[in-house]
Amino acid sequence: MAQRPIPVLSVTSEIFPLVKTGGLADVAGALPGALADEGVAVTTLVPGYPAVLAALGGARPVLAIADLFGGPARLLRGTASGLDLLALDCPHLYARDGNPYLGPDGRDWPDNALRFAALSAIAASVGRGAVKGYQPKLVHAHDWQAGLTAAYLHHGGPKPPPSVFTVHNLAFQGQFPASLLPVLGLPASGFRFDGFEHHGAIGYLKAGLQLASHVTTVSPTYADEIRTEAGGMGFDGLLRYRGTTMSGILNGIDTTVWNPETDPLIAARFSVAAPAGRKACKAALQQRFGLATDRKTLLFGVVSRLSWQKGLDLLADVLDDVLALGAQLVLLGAGEPALEQRFRQAAASHPGQIGVQIGYDEALAHQIQAGVDALIVPSRFEPCGLTQLCALRYGSVPVVSRVGGLADTVEDGITGVVFDELTADGLRGAVARTAALFATPRRFAALGSAGMGRDVSWRSPARQYADLYRALIATH
Repeated sequence: MAQRPIPVLSVTSEIFPLVKTGGLADVAGALPGALADEGVAVTTLVPGYPAVLAALGGARPVLAIADLFGGPARLLRGTASGLDLLALDCPHLYARDGNPYLGPDGRDWPDNALRFAALSAIAASVGRGAVKGYQPKLVHAHDWQAGLTAAYLHHGGPKPPPSVFTVHNLAFQGQFPASLLPVLGLPASGFRFDGFEHHGAIGYLKAGLQLASHVTTVSPTYADEIRTEAGGMGFDGLLRYRGTTMSGILNGIDTTVWNPETDPLIAARFSVAAPAGRKACKAALQQRFGLATDRKTLLFGVVSRLSWQKGLDLLADVLDDVLALGAQLVLLGAGEPALEQRFRQAAASHPGQIGVQIGYDEALAHQIQAGVDALIVPSRFEPCGLTQLCALRYGSVPVVSRVGGLADTVEDGITGVVFDELTADGLRGAVARTAALFATPRRFAALGSAGMGRDVSWRSPARQYADLYRALIATH
């Protein structure tokens, strides 16, 4: 007799394709389907943003909350895009269009502490059986926005279900004033160094790192890096203390969404065996950005948040060197205003050579991956990175720094170009090396083909997560 799937509650502040600001949404949206193949049934709890509620099919109320930090709320269960969802319908906290974290002025919503404590508090209630007929065996919370889930579970009574907390980027920590303790319903006894206190504040990320049954991050190398003083951002001691109850599991990508053989968003379909469509994709991309349409010109691409972490200031510093090689560049991204302005000015100064679109466009992201010769990812630190996985899938050559998940997924001279020196000179050398490889078409094509042959799916990561869940449940 086949075993019944293990019910797992996932808790996240964004999920593709409903709400997305970054890689967290991609992971939260793709992992449930991969886990289904491993005998795990994931139900995902998300805030009831307008886009989520609009997409929710067959929604039915499963829990009513008279007052949730200033107003009534209810929990709806339904499906959207093949995902089994619990949506926290709480208008006074979530009925806001646009970015889920930032207001129209580009600053954090002033009540973010309440908005994401509410998500965590309800997650803990569901984990303890608050929804009739649904009892998850394990709760899996993602990033600081769901970090307090572990605290609410820990302080909510005896025998909570086991929990996993995944940190997708240690730089985002969720620190809020200690004066909110009574408002959040958290006990003063938990406000201590081995609880959810962090430098005199309530640490949402700290709660997950300290109190979850097991901590994961999104690549093995990043797991090692954040246990060091240089990479730990103040948490290295705690993460070393976690020992074997912390691990790195490499992210994958949804290879049905990111599939050059079937992708409806690109100019022509292609595969390792039939790569000719890439030429049409490159020509279409050059035309879209007003660049000279020439398949013999090396075309670099960027799909990224524009930030110091991502090393895009280094790329801005070496643009003259890129152009001196006779290469072109297309960039899609948004982030720090100063960087946005530098790239806008570069595009205005070099029409026909540099094309820039500020913002995010899912279709254009696919078109860039399918059309560029090489994708530049010069991150100073990178928990995993998904853009280089998409590049591998689409046969563009990743040019990456040797950090975190980039180091785990790109092999220098085999599937991409990897550089060690996180400076403008280091990137300059990598770009020159890429151009030298491009000048030998057969060798350059071999890099792209080797990348397309790599398994960047969720198959192996999902198996690792399922094994972890089973071990935690068995020993709980």
